Amino acid sequence: MELFYTSAENIDLEAQSLVLDGEEFHHLVRVLRKKTGESIFVTDGSGLCCEVSISDVGKTSLKGEILSHRSVDRPKTGVAVALSLLKVPQRFEFFLEKATELGVSTIIPMITARTLSQVSGEKVQNKLNRWRTIVLSAARQSKRYYLPQLCEPLSFRKVIALPGYDFKLIPYEGSESPPGVECCGKQSIFLIGGEGGFTAGEVQEARSEGFCAISLGKTILRAETAGIFAVAYVRSQLLKEDCVEWF
Repeated sequence: MELFYTSAENIDLEAQSLVLDGEEFHHLVRVLRKKTGESIFVTDGSGLCCEVSISDVGKTSLKGEILSHRSVDRPKTGVAVALSLLKVPQRFEFFLEKATELGVSTIIPMITARTLSQVSGEKVQNKLNRWRTIVLSAARQSKRYYLPQLCEPLSFRKVIALPGYDFKLIPYEGSESPPGVECCGKQSIFLIGGEGGFTAGEVQEARSEGFCAISLGKTILRAETAGIFAVAYVRSQLLKEDCVEWF
């Protein structure tokens, strides 16, 4: 089953119709060569799944007739990763793709004391648009009914003040404590530093906000690898606990 995405504004359940455009239209029509009369599955990225028959293919969008629809419950387990912006953009984008495939629920680009790459103004929106395209492609590939939330870049201090998490973890090379938390059914957040890691002052600030400093092993991981490790750690717990609803 192939799964495609459209915004909630493009779906009219009362009229049993929807519109699909943008990157998804291009992939569906130009790459996969879907035609009128073929059936596809479409989600709004917020749990709605529709079986759709393609009724009309235009130059930049297509229309479809909704044959049936259902709502998929939001997963009870969530994992957020706040990852420092990285000097090499491709590494941050690699993290976006793999973390989305693994089931990350929230992605927070973060600016720390040692962040080398920073964006502002119009460049932020351009970056976010590119990142959303990467996330969407990875979500399509992994057939996710809930797209991860992709935040605008936030400062370290704003990130550590975010509410709503059961477990708050900051991997740090100065720690020897393994993660040691059971994440199934909980909301967790991991802070991942960039090139040079976190300063001792940042680790102390995080601890004062309830974060626990943990170790991801004796070897030093690149930032994007550590971020992927964090999501995979939670996913492995869910596989062990048979919480397959998460992904």
